[in-house]
Amino acid sequence: MNNTSDNLRGAVFMMLAMAGYVVNDTLMKLVAVDVPLAQSVFIRGLLASVLLAGFAAYKHQLFVAVNKREFGIILLRALSEIAATYCYLTALINMPLANITAILQSLPLAVTFAGAMFLGHRVGWRRYVAIAIGFGGVLIIVRPGGEDFNSYALWAMTAVGFITLRDLMAAMLDRRTPSIFVALFTAVGVTLAGGIMASFEPWAPISGGSFAYLSFAAFFILIGYVASISAMRFGEIAFVSPFRYTVLVWALLIGIFVFDDYPDFWTLVGIAIVVGTGVFTFYREQRAKAE
Repeated sequence: MNNTSDNLRGAVFMMLAMAGYVVNDTLMKLVAVDVPLAQSVFIRGLLASVLLAGFAAYKHQLFVAVNKREFGIILLRALSEIAATYCYLTALINMPLANITAILQSLPLAVTFAGAMFLGHRVGWRRYVAIAIGFGGVLIIVRPGGEDFNSYALWAMTAVGFITLRDLMAAMLDRRTPSIFVALFTAVGVTLAGGIMASFEPWAPISGGSFAYLSFAAFFILIGYVASISAMRFGEIAFVSPFRYTVLVWALLIGIFVFDDYPDFWTLVGIAIVVGTGVFTFYREQRAKAE
């Protein structure tokens, strides 16, 4: 498969992953009213793990032999996912969906920067400037010291760091290692972490509605897991990352129509800056290839 086809395939996977994640986020935020976070993560993870295990068995990819290096990458990716899950969901439960999604739009810039620092990807000075400006856009969204600022914005920014590490690990995976196997390993890790944390909290009764939300969340997080791994493995990081911005449309619409959350003027300004610098980074990547 040529490079252009790989990139297009990666872009499609990234858009699919963003749709899966934002629907999952919505369902987890809805269920948080009645069910503690760790319990929700455990039940959702258990359901997702069962679905993934069944699919992996069908594809004959339930048990895969990997070398020590590959296992280390898979393990570090899973640990990053666990940390990102708890940081992100803690922020999500306590912040408007549109605001936390806006903060996460710094991810394409963060991943591009990390790819240059740790994977040797070539990034020119213009893109470094764009990354710096994009970080300024994040600060406008977060507004440290402002009346709307709280510690949960820091949880969201910490999640960005762990998601960046997670995506770098995915980019380092051997293509022969099935994405479904990696997703299953990750899902089991998140589920175990949720179960351990839930054991220290009172167990809330699960209503039929909450269980339905968690069941659908498991399905959509499964889509997010598999598609995000595939996106980072098949497409180039600088090409694929900007397609994360498709999540903004869904998050803003869901925030308005489901949660009645309207982003304020400065949040929209910050979003525009971050998205604009991300698109510029994508543009420079294509120019660099053409030269």
